[in-house]
Amino acid sequence: MALDKNGIAQRIAQELRDGWYVNLGIGIPTLVANYIPQGISVEFQSENGILGMGPFPWEGEEDPDLINAGKQTITALPGAAFFDSALSFGMIRAQKVQLTVLGAMEVSDNGDIANWKIPGKMVKGMGGAMDLVASAENIIVAMQHTNPKGESKLLSACTLPITGVGCVKKVVTELAVLDIDPERGFVLLERAPGVSVEEIVAKTAGRLVVNGEIPEMKL
Repeated sequence: MALDKNGIAQRIAQELRDGWYVNLGIGIPTLVANYIPQGISVEFQSENGILGMGPFPWEGEEDPDLINAGKQTITALPGAAFFDSALSFGMIRAQKVQLTVLGAMEVSDNGDIANWKIPGKMVKGMGGAMDLVASAENIIVAMQHTNPKGESKLLSACTLPITGVGCVKKVVTELAVLDIDPERGFVLLERAPGVSVEEIVAKTAGRLVVNGEIPEMKL
């Protein structure tokens, strides 16, 4: 069975390591903060100047003055720091963030990402994405495998305006976990429970490497 948004976030949370500073993009990535593995300490950073974000607040406990870069209400963990966006972007550009998790509208098989604009239809705004893709050493994309029309969003080349070139290292969708090897394309590592390799192949437009038996994700 394909994962829902929370399942995608839960799988990405398994990539976190103790002591990391992590930036979470807007959308599915923000849910990663709800699934930190036991026994590790991670500091979540937001471009609007927060270090130490916690899980989303329970309904009725929201603080309207405490928001992330996507204007969602959040919580702050004990010891959290608040600063201006200039310092926040200084932290990003100085490569003090070990992992960035971004949403995307398209990803190519050599690691390009398009996530800020659909010409003539939507301008989400690039936000901090341009800085993040230029500076982050490790970028994981959380996204749906296909668009609402059923067309693949994992392509040989992005058709939408590019946010960053050759920067994505891993993609987690509702169907699969894939590494990106610029020389070979998407490398299938895991499949969602109950999802067949054949379905993943059919819904991936870019180059796809499948080696041997592909295990199911463990959530």
